[in-house]
Amino acid sequence: MRVLGVDPGLTRCGIGVVEGTVGRPVTMLEVGVIRTPTTLDTAHRLLALQMEMEQWVERHRPDAVAIERVFADVNVASVMGTAQASAVAMLAAASRGIPVFLHTPTEVKAAVTGSGRADKAQVTAMVTRILRLPTAPRPADAADALALAICHLWRGAAQQRLDAALARAGGATR
Repeated sequence: MRVLGVDPGLTRCGIGVVEGTVGRPVTMLEVGVIRTPTTLDTAHRLLALQMEMEQWVERHRPDAVAIERVFADVNVASVMGTAQASAVAMLAAASRGIPVFLHTPTEVKAAVTGSGRADKAQVTAMVTRILRLPTAPRPADAADALALAICHLWRGAAQQRLDAALARAGGATR
């Protein structure tokens, strides 16, 4: 399974692609950060983000897109930019029929480190180890995008299989 992870942000949007299956080594295919200039108005920043996001989706053709779930913060302007960037990623996937999954920061931290309270340095260290990378992905937004993709690969894909099995058996899904 190939998963594109997105750590949404209007100024810096982390993006990474991993491939693998549960119980097998995970491989990083590409990682980066999409940056938009703060000198542009929001509409043009979102357009730049959309164009770059669509190139990533076309280039990698992921089976799923995992995006960090936006959470409330005291800084409304920051939350708005993050939510808008998240929507751009959702649209890039949905317009191509690629399923979109949202994961909370706590879920992602728990999946890659074993603790939902891990700090950014711990997440980056584990992403580097899991993917057997010679150096840590930088900046933290890039590492977070890879962590999201790994989280979905390990947790989300397994949950999808369970839900599908329950549906075939006539049971309820969550």
